[in-house]
Amino acid sequence: MFSHVMLGSNDVAASKAFYDAALGALGARPGRVDDKGRAFYMHNGGVFMLTTPIDGEPACHANGGTIGFAADSAEMVDAWHAAGLAHGGTAIEDPPGVRSNAFGSLYLAYLRDPAGNKVCAMYRLPA
Repeated sequence: MFSHVMLGSNDVAASKAFYDAALGALGARPGRVDDKGRAFYMHNGGVFMLTTPIDGEPACHANGGTIGFAADSAEMVDAWHAAGLAHGGTAIEDPPGVRSNAFGSLYLAYLRDPAGNKVCAMYRLPA
């Protein structure tokens, strides 16, 4: 359904340090920066990008919005969370752990990135 996800940042270098660590814990390579200062990540068929807003206005986070990143295990979710915290992220919501809902049991962790965006790592537990 999605071709890519792009988030705005007022400090792409700080956001890149956060995502290099957090996405690195999920197996992604560090982001590459193009000549316009945008950072690009490609992993498991997904494309994720960071940029300063092209309209010159400050970047802001979406209230109610969340970007979720897939993990291969609960341990990988924990590593993502720890790496994000160590690189400028802020813990939000409940601590990493299992949440059950109509879609089954999920192991989740939530952070705010340095730009204030709400991000999540998720591992879908076997039925």
